[in-house]
Amino acid sequence: MSVHGEPPVLRVLPRGRHAAPREVVAESQRERLLVAMADATADKGYAHVAVADVIERAGVSRRSFYEHFANKEECFLAAYDAGVGGLLEAIAEAEAGAGEGLLAAARAGTAVYLQILADNPAFARTFLIEVLGAGPEALARRDAVHERFARRLADGYRAIAGDLPEPPDYIFRAAVGAIHELVTDRLLKQGAETLPELLGPILEIELRLLSAAAPHAPDHPRQERA
Repeated sequence: MSVHGEPPVLRVLPRGRHAAPREVVAESQRERLLVAMADATADKGYAHVAVADVIERAGVSRRSFYEHFANKEECFLAAYDAGVGGLLEAIAEAEAGAGEGLLAAARAGTAVYLQILADNPAFARTFLIEVLGAGPEALARRDAVHERFARRLADGYRAIAGDLPEPPDYIFRAAVGAIHELVTDRLLKQGAETLPELLGPILEIELRLLSAAAPHAPDHPRQERA
C-alpha cells in the first residue's frame, strides 16, 4: 500500500543459505499483511473481511499474522496509520518544495493528495470510507487526521491574515468536511482514477474560505490566482 504513487513491490524472499535475516523477513511479512488488509477491505468491506482473507492475499501463515497483530482490527489500524503517515509526509514535502506563495503550496499539496489516492484506490477506499465502520479507535484516528488538515488550513489563513481576527476552529473543520465529502462522493460515483480532476474545486473551497476571512491581506489568494 505505497502512498507515494507506486504500488508496493512484494518479493518472495529466498530460502536456505540465501535467506534474509529474521527481522527482514518479518518486515516483509508485515508489509504484505498491510497491503493485503487494504486490498481485502476495499474488495469486501471491513465488516466482511476475515483474517483468512488477509493471510491468503499476503501469502503468509496464520501464525505469522498473529506474530504481528493481535486481531483484524489491529492490522487494519496499522494499515490505516501507515497509509496516512505516508500521505501526510508527501503533502508536506510537496508544499515545502512549491516555492513562495500560499496558492502554490495549496495547489502542490492538494495535487499530491489527490494523485496518491488515485494511484492507490484500495487505500483511498480504506482511508475515506471503510474507516467509518472499523470501530471507535479507527474513528478517533480519522478525527485526528481531519484535525491535522484543519490546522493546515488555519496555518494558511494566518499566512495571509496579518492582524485580522482568526475565525473559530469550526470554520476550518467545516472546510475539511466539505473537501472530504467531495472526494468521497467522486470516489464512489466515478472511481479513484478521476480524483485529480477535483484539484480546481478543492482549491476553490480553500481559497474562498481564506480570501473571505482575509479580504484585504497583501498575499490575497484571488490576486495570486489571476
